[in-house]
Amino acid sequence: MLTTHEYPIMEFDDNKVAKLNPTNFVDQPFATNKMVITFFPEVMDKLKEEGKIVLERIIGGENPVPIYQFVDSDVLITLGFVGCPSCAGNLDLFNAMGVDKVMFCGGGGVLDRNIEVGQLLVVDGAIRDEGFSFHYIEPSRYIYTDPKVTEKMVQYLEANEVSYLRGITWTTDAIFRETPDRIQRRKEEGAKIVEMEQSGCIAVAQFRGFDYGALIYGGDDVSQEEWSNRGWRSREGIRYDLVMLCKKLVDVI
Repeated sequence: MLTTHEYPIMEFDDNKVAKLNPTNFVDQPFATNKMVITFFPEVMDKLKEEGKIVLERIIGGENPVPIYQFVDSDVLITLGFVGCPSCAGNLDLFNAMGVDKVMFCGGGGVLDRNIEVGQLLVVDGAIRDEGFSFHYIEPSRYIYTDPKVTEKMVQYLEANEVSYLRGITWTTDAIFRETPDRIQRRKEEGAKIVEMEQSGCIAVAQFRGFDYGALIYGGDDVSQEEWSNRGWRSREGIRYDLVMLCKKLVDVI
């Protein structure tokens, strides 16, 4: 049922069936239900060079999506697209194809300079400063991951002595509109990292009812007077290890 509002983005329809549904695009389901979504193309290239992943299929369309599978397990892996509509939209399609356990691994801008490059954040939720998630979950300022999934992640990290932080992110559509006042406001609300996908992905997981977890590592610094890249995209070891960690975690959640 559609609830109306003065502003279209605040209107919400809980009808599960739309005119166009992800199931309309499913010809052949995946043979497995586990997937890692990463934003590290150089790690994907290295995994291919090492023979650790093989192409499972290419999902066709105007923007084809290659899907790979680890040769030693039943875990799929793919590169995420930037922003909620692309990344979370594809996630909805993956779920329709049989994926119901997902680990996301990416990087984001830190809102606290004390968060070091490479420090892992277990995502508890996100501030919904984007538009996509409002079409899946009724309007709210925050959206949260499933605590049962998050606890399983934390238990694994602690058992294997992996250092981590825990908290919420700020999901925004507009990378060039992270103004000083907005950054300060989001810090005051508790966000530790700014990124562009989490609230949308969490919303899809809630709406469709599947397991979703996310690890994001501290990248560039937007907390200071001047933006600092901090060389975060060159941390190949951190990024490779994070992908392999998420491969293990997707079996745990």
